[in-house]
Amino acid sequence: MSPEQPELHVCDSAVTLAFSVLGKRWNGMILATLGGGPIAFAALRRTVTGISDAVLSDRLSELADAALLTRTVDPGPPVSVSYELTGAGEKLLPLLEQLGQWAASNLAPIPASSSSAAS
Repeated sequence: MSPEQPELHVCDSAVTLAFSVLGKRWNGMILATLGGGPIAFAALRRTVTGISDAVLSDRLSELADAALLTRTVDPGPPVSVSYELTGAGEKLLPLLEQLGQWAASNLAPIPASSSSAAS
């Protein structure tokens, strides 16, 4: 490497893997909400404002596939579905809290009109 070109810092593969899950819109908010304990789909949809049913369902499936939450079906009647963090998901909570504190101190709030898309 020549002296005029600084060495490039390559992103760690584990960080890349983490953000492949956490970098998707809504995932951090879903995980933070589940930090309060098990919650039903309808209650989760009300808590994570602005998310559509279809996107919430997709994100919950992705987070379950990543072993960050579990899905439990109570056959009822009535049938109910609830979601809960796994041990791995619970280990993320302190990091999400720190990230929120950092954002509150270092980022300007995003105007409501530009954050309303549900993708």
